[in-house]
Amino acid sequence: MRIAMAAFEVYPFAKVGGLADVLGSLPKVIEKQGEKVSIFMPLHKLVRKNCEKLGITLESLVKSIPIPYLQTQQKFDVYHSKLPGSNVPVYFIANDYYFSAENVYEAPDIAEQSIFFCASVLEAMKNLGMQFDIIHAHDWQTALIPVYLKALYRTDPFFSKTASVFTIHNLGYQGIFDPLYMKFAGLPNYLFSIDGLEFYGKLNFMKGGILFSDVITTVSPTYAQEIQTEEFGEKLDGVLRLRADDLYGILNGIDYLEYDPATDKRIYVNYDLNNVEKKKLNKLELQKALNLEADENKPMIGMINRLVDQKGLDLVEKAIDFIMLFDVQFVVLGTGEKKYEEMFQQIQEKYPTRVSVNLKFDVDLAQKIYAASDIFLMPSRYEPCGLGQMYSLRYGTIPVVRYTGGLADTVKEYNPKTKEGNGFGFTEYDPAHLLYAVAKAVHVYKNEKEHWNRLIKNAMQTDVSWERSAKQYISVYQEALKKKRF
Repeated sequence: MRIAMAAFEVYPFAKVGGLADVLGSLPKVIEKQGEKVSIFMPLHKLVRKNCEKLGITLESLVKSIPIPYLQTQQKFDVYHSKLPGSNVPVYFIANDYYFSAENVYEAPDIAEQSIFFCASVLEAMKNLGMQFDIIHAHDWQTALIPVYLKALYRTDPFFSKTASVFTIHNLGYQGIFDPLYMKFAGLPNYLFSIDGLEFYGKLNFMKGGILFSDVITTVSPTYAQEIQTEEFGEKLDGVLRLRADDLYGILNGIDYLEYDPATDKRIYVNYDLNNVEKKKLNKLELQKALNLEADENKPMIGMINRLVDQKGLDLVEKAIDFIMLFDVQFVVLGTGEKKYEEMFQQIQEKYPTRVSVNLKFDVDLAQKIYAASDIFLMPSRYEPCGLGQMYSLRYGTIPVVRYTGGLADTVKEYNPKTKEGNGFGFTEYDPAHLLYAVAKAVHVYKNEKEHWNRLIKNAMQTDVSWERSAKQYISVYQEALKKKRF
């Protein structure tokens, strides 16, 4: 099969969140399994900077391609490179008007930017003469691609054999805008209806992706079930239930070459299962770097997150004083809502020798925290998949999570009788339940070394690689071709 993936961020060209990690690793694994994969993404200003920094050459392919049905005179260019460590081609849609912001998601008009990119991807394929069996769109920024295929390119022989797959990475972000953008997008008015893109009087990009794609996927089996309920469905649960037969939950994975404690150059000391005692040396070095007490026996809790409501930070706020009674260290990395940045700054001021709050985006520091911490905290209100717990498992850091979405699919409660399981967790969204889960983890760390060592072994042996998931995606692509709707 020839597969094209479209997304706004791809590691290492541009990274904001987990989407970039998925697009930076999944295509390589699918390619190794014998399929042909290409990637389409915007040529953000950040891409140019990262390519220059990494010594990656961008080749100009075509210039000044118009989009006839958009209400704009803007044209686009196409550049080409390869995904590092693979033969996967990456095609960059370039336009200085739409992709000149310093950061990926900070365009002056993100609706127009998304529309322009979706339309450009399809016109680029035609201009380059590149026909694909599958076009795989990721998240709301690319959700109009399936809509265009069914609405404007329905009778175009170039796309007659092309099926579409749309992946929901986070249903909480849908791309909801004024219906006036329908005109800019060149979409027919009849699509703005309850059976189309209309959503409580607004235009909903993600709803379009869900309704018009041949197959929908999301990033974990549990999340695929959760989003069909009123609690997690973000008012699209009815639409998702309508397409339940075409909805698949496939767990994300991580790149085992990029994230390997035995070879990772970003951590202080490398280690593996055969010399896992070296993990404590990473803790000692990080304690020194963050001005915490250097004590290899003091339990360190790490937390790396976008600081937003989704991540269960209100639970942390209510439980933190009790958690600190366990005589632990707490290291936080992330940026986000002002209220949570201020909350963590206040916690650090209250416990200056035991809490380190780092309000920034720092990939190198993140790896050091994964390697140094004993416990990794993810008490999410909801979590489509989550990558943090996967990184922590890979580095032998024991996750404490709320059992929701992908967290429930990857973290299994440790059973001291059977010695099975790789972490601790709770189900009810409540600070007392969070506290109890942390207490269990700290107790085992301090008092039951045999069980803790077994936990580390179980964690590091948990399969969170892409191989199994890539095979599932290939099966879904085959299903999409069978289910292709004209």
